[in-house]
Amino acid sequence: MDFAIALDHTIKIPIHRQLYEELRRSILSGRLAPGQRVPSTRSLARSLGISRATVTLSYEQLLSEGYLKTIPSSGTFVYCQLPDNLLQPTAIQPTQEAKQQPVQLSAYGANLVDLQLLMPSKTELPINFSCYGRPALDEFPLGLWRRLLARACQLQPTMLDYATNAQGYEPLRQAIARYIARTRAVRCEVEQIIIVNGSQQALDLVARLLVECGDLVAVENPGYLDARQAFLLQGAKLAPIPVDDLGIVTDRLITDPAAKIKLVYVTPSHQFPTGAVLSLSRRLALLAWAQQTGAIIVEDDYDSEYRYSDRPIPALQGLTINDSVIYIGTFSKVIFPALRLGYLVVPQSLVSVFARAKLLNDRQSSILEQYALTEFISEGHLESHVRRMRSLYNQRRQTLVQALEQYFGNSVTVLGENAGMHLMVQFHRDLSDEQIVLKAAQVGVGLVSANPYYLEAHSTGEFIFGYADLSEEIIQAGVSKLAQVLMN
Repeated sequence: MDFAIALDHTIKIPIHRQLYEELRRSILSGRLAPGQRVPSTRSLARSLGISRATVTLSYEQLLSEGYLKTIPSSGTFVYCQLPDNLLQPTAIQPTQEAKQQPVQLSAYGANLVDLQLLMPSKTELPINFSCYGRPALDEFPLGLWRRLLARACQLQPTMLDYATNAQGYEPLRQAIARYIARTRAVRCEVEQIIIVNGSQQALDLVARLLVECGDLVAVENPGYLDARQAFLLQGAKLAPIPVDDLGIVTDRLITDPAAKIKLVYVTPSHQFPTGAVLSLSRRLALLAWAQQTGAIIVEDDYDSEYRYSDRPIPALQGLTINDSVIYIGTFSKVIFPALRLGYLVVPQSLVSVFARAKLLNDRQSSILEQYALTEFISEGHLESHVRRMRSLYNQRRQTLVQALEQYFGNSVTVLGENAGMHLMVQFHRDLSDEQIVLKAAQVGVGLVSANPYYLEAHSTGEFIFGYADLSEEIIQAGVSKLAQVLMN
């Protein structure tokens, strides 16, 4: 039979593809009806003035996709049930009962719905003090890091395969063990280290493995919100322990025998957000209390490298003589946040279960980045970078403190030790936290209140100032603008 098909030999689309599309459109439009016989490859090729091989190639594609079928000794026909029709879902009307039944979340999911999550600041304000965890990204040796990644890529296929150990790349764990023993006095064997995707995954694993619904977990108040929420998601009951200028008030733990605390979360080297450093006497008291009660201490050592007046204070983990401390470290603050690599140092008795949990959680952290980080540490680049950033951040911190004193005088109190990448400031003004944030935004300055970091929300006049990624000129200008709207 005659069958008119338009083929264009002047365009780049192959003839067999044009023929396939024309036949497919004819079938779907009904021009070729279901069950209708189509021309043989020989006759269609002769009719269109093209090779039989070209027609055969188009027919084979249509046959493979279910548009045509071949019946031996009879010919080729349009399939009765077209594949595009089969792809259309059958409309099912839900019953009245089904309409009324919402998806049932797990306890974890239900808890997650109720949490107020604080996302990283997306403010477009010209001067932003609210990014308190962001390092000076423009100071990172990106060219060096690029070369280390390129070196890792040259080791294919090893770096592209699945990890052979759920705990992480062993040379990296060895480098970390040497580094934290030297800089933080952490005592551990390589097998006690588990590489994780940042400190937040570490907290999630700790909460999932050690906290059950109804367990009492002690947290600093104010304290790190994401840690608090990780425990709440497991159904924990939180025991807020106040913080003063010497860190968490350990007497409040020791003098409450009725409270059976399962776990305590602390940031002893630079308390978040107050900046206080836990005194030695309280460190020893906390360790003694944990040994007596069997409680676990989770030590989050998130930015201890940056201490400006003295050498970094030794970690709690290095002071203990038993297995009461789980130590969390991260490279997000000392390198860059997008490098989602951190580590856990867990007691020997917990290594196996934490490794299994990591495996089931996401199988492994990126091997390429682990290799690059290994070289970055082993070749001395990390400590060199930290020394350089310590000097830079110290100068920026001093600039911020001096500017606050210059423009606000007795109307402001700077809290915390001379350390870290942020400081907490209390304004003594007859304004609510919301009013201060709004006034600051009006002059292009971003501020974040410390209010959400307290378990009981109240207006404190306390604000967290990040300064690590701001130049001295910007810091000066930002404080000056704040004074214009807050001191009048």
